[in-house]
Amino acid sequence: MGRTPSRTFGSVGVAMATPFAPDGSLDIPAARQLAAHLVEEGADCLILSGTTGESPTTHQPEKDALVREVVAEIGDRAMIVAGAGSNDTAHGVRIAAGAAKSGAQGLLIVSPYYSKPSQEGIYQHISAIASATDLPVMVYDIPGRTGVKISDETFDRLAENPQIKAVKDAAGDLPRGIATSWRTGLEFYSGDDGLNLPWLTIGASGIVSVVGHVAARRYRAMVDAVDAHDLESAQQIDNDLHVLVDAIMGGGQGAVMAKEALAMLGVLPSPTVRLPLVGASQAELDSLRRALTQRGYLS
Repeated sequence: MGRTPSRTFGSVGVAMATPFAPDGSLDIPAARQLAAHLVEEGADCLILSGTTGESPTTHQPEKDALVREVVAEIGDRAMIVAGAGSNDTAHGVRIAAGAAKSGAQGLLIVSPYYSKPSQEGIYQHISAIASATDLPVMVYDIPGRTGVKISDETFDRLAENPQIKAVKDAAGDLPRGIATSWRTGLEFYSGDDGLNLPWLTIGASGIVSVVGHVAARRYRAMVDAVDAHDLESAQQIDNDLHVLVDAIMGGGQGAVMAKEALAMLGVLPSPTVRLPLVGASQAELDSLRRALTQRGYLS
């Protein structure tokens, strides 16, 4: 809780859901409305076409249109970062180039999934996608989904690239993460809502949140409290948000539950997701509604 960390990607990021109409088509007006809502609530960075944005089931023209329209809606009120994740490096390069041409101000590059490449393969994959543009890059380490963990040595090599500025960490190893940050100079962002406060208190630059679809204003207050060395207030906010974190991230799929919450709150006209994701069960919906009501978001 010493110096305020550098923040290339802001401090309260939301991994924005991609709105779809009931027929499954991309809903651009809803995307613009959602982006504006999140920024008004306190987000200073929106990550488009990431995991929560259902990136595996959106296609290049849709990704580019989403970036263009959200940039047009938000202007300079927040940083717009585009996911450029793929397990096909050439595909990732095309996604990155399209995002830059469409107005993205940064890239999120996840380690390649499913194929379980070597550390050399991970390094070359991320480096190739980063080199497709001159945008700043946040590397996403989430071994629970990708099946591969980025090693210390690979982070050290990646940090030598001046474009690679930050890590979104969903590996859950805080001591290793903060040691990597100090060693390499890379900014670290919490990619796990249950660990947002611990990350912030040991020096993380900020958060990239799913629960922020509902609680961006509260997360803004948490970050501000940590910056002001008011740990008691930050802890109270964190405690108050546990029920929402559990309801959105604890049992169901985050992209599904975030959309269901937004629909319940009237922010999103439809909670439609694309297969292989499916809508929430009645039990999940009931639990989510209770959590939203308990925390005053619904009456």
